[in-house]
Amino acid sequence: MGYDYQVALLGGGPGGYEAAIRCAQYGLKTALIEERDLGGTCLNRGCIPTKAMLHGAEVYGLAKAGSEFGLNTGALSLDYAKLSAWKDRKVLQLRRGVEALERANGVQVLRGRGTLTGAHGMKVGDNEITFDKLILATGSRPARPPIPGIENAVTSDEVLAQTALPESAVIIGGGVIGLEFATLYATLGCKVTILEMLDVILPNADQEIAAIVRGAIERLGVSLETGARVTEILKGAVRYEKAGRAYTASGEQVIVSIGRRPNTEDIGLERIGLVTQKGFLPVDDRCQTRAADVWAIGDITGRIQLAHVASAQGLTAAANCAGKNAVMRYDRVPSCVYTAPEVAWVGMTEAQAREKGRSLRIGKFPVSGNGRCLVMNESDGFAKIVSDENTGEILGCQIASPRATDLISEICAVMACEGTVEEIAAAIHPHPTVSEMLMEAAHDTEGLSCHAMPKKRTKN
Repeated sequence: MGYDYQVALLGGGPGGYEAAIRCAQYGLKTALIEERDLGGTCLNRGCIPTKAMLHGAEVYGLAKAGSEFGLNTGALSLDYAKLSAWKDRKVLQLRRGVEALERANGVQVLRGRGTLTGAHGMKVGDNEITFDKLILATGSRPARPPIPGIENAVTSDEVLAQTALPESAVIIGGGVIGLEFATLYATLGCKVTILEMLDVILPNADQEIAAIVRGAIERLGVSLETGARVTEILKGAVRYEKAGRAYTASGEQVIVSIGRRPNTEDIGLERIGLVTQKGFLPVDDRCQTRAADVWAIGDITGRIQLAHVASAQGLTAAANCAGKNAVMRYDRVPSCVYTAPEVAWVGMTEAQAREKGRSLRIGKFPVSGNGRCLVMNESDGFAKIVSDENTGEILGCQIASPRATDLISEICAVMACEGTVEEIAAAIHPHPTVSEMLMEAAHDTEGLSCHAMPKKRTKN
């Protein structure tokens, strides 16, 4: 049969728009359907706007500390509306870039809500298109749990649309989103309380990393309550229980940040024989669903809800649409948290590796021993490399330091090449840079770091 398009992409977030470009690069006639702005949550309501605001907060914090560097700025004030407008300009600039890339690659962008009508058909607004292959990339939205009074709370979407900074806030959730908003607000002078139901923050991270973040957050003046179960949200307050006792946390604003829900409702999945599991759409490591010629990527797959995972899945699905045989490697996905200091990790933690019975060599180097960090007035954190004792294979890495989210890419690249910790140690790193921490940590796996104080070593 002749179809309008060889591939249709439903959803223009980071996974969908990159998959569309890659399909076009493979020579496939491609349509990208999006009812909102291209770039999805990440570009418009997530990764980019939060980092823009956090950068503004970082600059504000440096200006406040300017006297330490001999910089006398006088009276310092904050125009939050202007900072928000600056964020919006950067988002618009990047979004226009995405739109230009789609046009330049010959992707047909169709505006409107897409609803499947069958295995090879989709209604977009008042029009219907046909296609041979389909990639689903409809993304997710902030979760709003069934807590009494949830209507009194706002989500990340509303927070990023604000033009005024509240004087105080209660954040429900001590995960990545909650910690980043706490860093932003507290740095700019807002009084923040975090309520986390678990006994720890960042439960998937190395707990040494989590401890660094907790210490940094508390030094900003944030009150962090773990083991706190929220029972009711009021206007300007949250009731919660901890260790069998009832408490109330007050704040001008209540922010709920406890995860995201997949957008899989009302898009016609039942018409192509697909059934979700708790809202998510199961896929194999080729991003293939149970339906022929239908792939799914991004947050709706329930794998790892990160923009770079969606992008990688999108490129994998596009390759398979073009008849190639691409697979995903979820064991090498880096995670990043843009607190101060930043933290990032990839692969297994030391505890996870030991649970698997691996014999390890651990190398660690502190921020306080790195010259570049010290001249940046940073001394809190470390880099740790977890490697196999016998082969030198890198099993994981955890970093808490300035620019940790950039540094983790070096480890990802070496792991992708199946490199060893000895090869990182042998690579000449430029001086002075924060990246030297990774080299020193690699040297430390053999007790040979020249800039770490000698210590008695244990391998197992």
